[in-house]
Amino acid sequence: MNSINSLIIEGNVVKDPHFKTITTGTSLCTFSIAANRFFRKNGSLDQETSYFDVETWAELADICHTRAKKGSPVRIVGRIKQYRWESPEGDRYSAIRIVAEHVEFKTKAQVENEVDDLVEDPNVSEEQVAERMATAEYAVF
Repeated sequence: MNSINSLIIEGNVVKDPHFKTITTGTSLCTFSIAANRFFRKNGSLDQETSYFDVETWAELADICHTRAKKGSPVRIVGRIKQYRWESPEGDRYSAIRIVAEHVEFKTKAQVENEVDDLVEDPNVSEEQVAERMATAEYAVF
């Protein structure tokens, strides 16, 4: 049976990316994104934010180094990779990262369209739309 390891995630870049060239000469760009999930709880719109570490390699790393800035809205297509290591004291650690195979930099219009979808929902208050719009304005590069 084949395994599938694929994901699509959208969010905003948390801080400016870290860029380096490894010893083989390959570019590596790493950054974190914050992805929001909106849901209804007790009749009101609530939000949950999750943070994910992303790494990009080679040409994609070069592009992300120049285009990804704090607050930039992005859509990432990639896979999950687990890193495991052991400390000299014998403690075991692991970390999960998203290895991006494609990064799409969203435009202001795309983010505003998402807000328009909220406006059309009769269960969403004007205050909630205004809050999301403020977030969208901040998130645009």
